[in-house]
Amino acid sequence: MKDINQIKHLLSRAGFGMRFEDLKKYKNASINKAVRELFENSETDESMALVTETVDVMMLAKADADTKKKLFQMEREQEKNLNVGWITKMSTTDAALREKMTLFWSNHFSCRNAKATYIQQLNNIQRANALGSFRTLLIQVSQSPAMLLFLNNQQNHKGHPNENFARELMELFTIGRGNYTEQDVKESARAFTGWGLDKDGTFKMRPFFHDTGIKIFMDKTGNFQGDDIIDILLSKKQTARFISTKLYKYMVNETPDDAHINAMADVFFNANYEIKPLLEFIFHADWFYDDKNTGNLIKSPIDFIVGLNRQFYVTYQKPDVLLLFQRALGQVLFYPPNVAGWPGGRNWIDSSSLMYRLKIASTVLDQGLIDFTGKSDPEDEAFLATVRNQQHVVNTRVQAEADWDKFFSDIPKDMSKVEIAQFLLEPPLNGIIQNTVNEDNDLKTMVVELVSTPEYQLY
Repeated sequence: MKDINQIKHLLSRAGFGMRFEDLKKYKNASINKAVRELFENSETDESMALVTETVDVMMLAKADADTKKKLFQMEREQEKNLNVGWITKMSTTDAALREKMTLFWSNHFSCRNAKATYIQQLNNIQRANALGSFRTLLIQVSQSPAMLLFLNNQQNHKGHPNENFARELMELFTIGRGNYTEQDVKESARAFTGWGLDKDGTFKMRPFFHDTGIKIFMDKTGNFQGDDIIDILLSKKQTARFISTKLYKYMVNETPDDAHINAMADVFFNANYEIKPLLEFIFHADWFYDDKNTGNLIKSPIDFIVGLNRQFYVTYQKPDVLLLFQRALGQVLFYPPNVAGWPGGRNWIDSSSLMYRLKIASTVLDQGLIDFTGKSDPEDEAFLATVRNQQHVVNTRVQAEADWDKFFSDIPKDMSKVEIAQFLLEPPLNGIIQNTVNEDNDLKTMVVELVSTPEYQLY
């Protein structure tokens, strides 16, 4: 059972959990085989193409009030479709590792934009490079219209540099706070002058706006452009360490272990910032499977929702309810709280969100009732308005369907109720859980009660 428990841990951290149907496949498998299959299943990049139309800015400027309202509604509908589409993709894909890392990079390169086409493009950039070159990922994200607009580099001109992007590039995307000076920010901003968009949203280097003067950045002198700044940042091993620390907290433990992180940084730096070798190192490391690193992370709202969908093969007659789940739990895809993204960890849980977590599981699996109340982030209002008119539906019944026949048919016939409980929950079974297992004669009732426990929130 040691290998199968380790594989379950691997699939939880590198994907969205292990299903009973996976037990047969991995029954006699080694960790090496499981890791190899993870990458094989994620070799293909399947970009999202849910949003194809865009609102013409010139048309919007000239439109009357009714037309503007319709155009804005179209944008909101596209945002909603993109959100639900990604949840559905994560809930059904075999490329779980690619999607799990896309989720990681989407928070690392946290971004908001009202144009769904731009957000979809950024999401596809993160997906395409999720297991590839961090340098390529960084440059493509930096040149994406969503990020150029979000961090104001479109307004970064010679003589009037805008420092927003330059600052966040160092503080949040590469080397981390405390490893650069204010002068580095100013000089870096000068190097990125001229980076902007064409009228169709295509990246364009605008020479007229670029500062061609000499810059002094991190003790190097030259007529630097944006790519040069990125290369200088990547030449610093602290960048490899900064990324490794974030990834360690995402996949291993909220409490950093300096020895493990230094080893990760060595691999990442020596691999010229290729992401796959870093992940392979983590998944093959003995410490990744230590008891202290299992059942110790709190599932993000997206991990929780997607994991539930995958484990029970859930389908939704009205998938818009997934937006309300996200809102109630505190993580709406494509709507991060700020440029730093969601802090994660214990911040995912408060008295309100925990109540919803315990309620949502039983509601989805038992076609129950749920009441969503509370005030949303004001900046989310436009986005969430698209589902407000369905509030009365949500308050009466969540129209979700779990495939219980498939779920039960995949459970090995000789598996006891205790073993089923141990499989569904990552932490060791405590006395309360043991009582639930012993008292419930009906297996479905027991399963619903198990996934409605605080322990199910850990992985």
